[in-house]
Amino acid sequence: MGHSVSVVIVGIGGFGHTYVKGIIDNQDKDKINIAGVVEPYPEKCACIDEVGKRNIPVYKSLEDFYANCFAEYAVIASPIQFHCEQVCYALEMGSHVLCEKPISATVQDAKKMIEAKNKWGKALAIGYQWSFSDEIQQLKKDILSGVFGKPRRLKTIALWPRSLKYYGRSWAGRKKDPSGRWVLDSIANNATAHYLHNMFFVTGKDMYSSSAPVTVQAELYRANNIENYDTVATRVFTEDGVEMMFFASHAHAAETRNSLEFCYEFTEGTVYYSNKEETSLEAHLKDGTIIRYNAPFADSYTKLCRFISQVGAGEPVSCGPEAAFPQILCINGMQESMPDIETFPENLLRKGTFPTGDEVIFVEGLAGALTECYNLWKLPSEMGITWAKPGKVINLAGYSYYPQAEGCRKEQL
Repeated sequence: MGHSVSVVIVGIGGFGHTYVKGIIDNQDKDKINIAGVVEPYPEKCACIDEVGKRNIPVYKSLEDFYANCFAEYAVIASPIQFHCEQVCYALEMGSHVLCEKPISATVQDAKKMIEAKNKWGKALAIGYQWSFSDEIQQLKKDILSGVFGKPRRLKTIALWPRSLKYYGRSWAGRKKDPSGRWVLDSIANNATAHYLHNMFFVTGKDMYSSSAPVTVQAELYRANNIENYDTVATRVFTEDGVEMMFFASHAHAAETRNSLEFCYEFTEGTVYYSNKEETSLEAHLKDGTIIRYNAPFADSYTKLCRFISQVGAGEPVSCGPEAAFPQILCINGMQESMPDIETFPENLLRKGTFPTGDEVIFVEGLAGALTECYNLWKLPSEMGITWAKPGKVINLAGYSYYPQAEGCRKEQL
């Protein structure tokens, strides 16, 4: 960043506070100036005292901010259902935009955002941390240069326990909010969306694109009293015939440690990641060569700085909306694959407590079952598990509207 830039941060009650904290902690007053924050409920925000100490203006809406001020950059960290509207408005007002993941709740909203970016000629990035990290960028360069050969199949498992308190937010685990906006909040479209996206991202045909899913079959389950799912198992095939499997759950055990593994198989080697013992990312080639990478890392502040630097240099952004699109396309297909979420049998549900005292609902034996599915490249229904039910295979070729049935009706009208 060659000169001081102004930023407006939208939504500081949740993940947005990490941007505020990052800028303040790094004391970049001469590099990044917070022109204002947008937050409808500032009294509930942990960082509001810091905002007040620095005389940063607080606005109830993005419209209020732009009516009184301007920022070269806007960070959108509001709930999923507001991403499309706020991103499009900020672009129209002349700001470059960094929007937190996922891009949106639906493919039609994602397409509106891409159209707005093209119309107003401003940069738009979607904040998948790993996509902005040096480690994943280097891994992708090695993949594109042919170090590992061609991708064959990729799989990821994320066991990510969450308490009842996690679902206390008004939009958590919802398909729609009270106003009728699509949210589609779930483990695959929020907490672990990074890792579903990463499989598409690293197999993209260039540094700035992702591979596209053409079919998806999903099994969606819930243990918590929510509208959508807290547990998922899905199989995807891409346009190049690459198989991808994704397993994730918030309801597997009363533990606090998040467990994440992936295995990406290529014709000439395999890339492994695990955070179980010592966080590691390494590739094993068929000729015996082992390539070790640092653990993927990019915090909110690093991500914002990289985005600003890329825009300033006239470079493509690390993860634009086109690269983020396959994840939401997959999410919409998953919801169509199993529109009626399966509830785990009551006799398997257990109550536990985190060390913090927060209560958690979990499914007895679920961690072991999903891990076995992951190891064998199979969905739960293919393992003959009693509670498992197969979803429909959804064709995503030409998919342009969620839900498909509603989209067809709109086209007929």
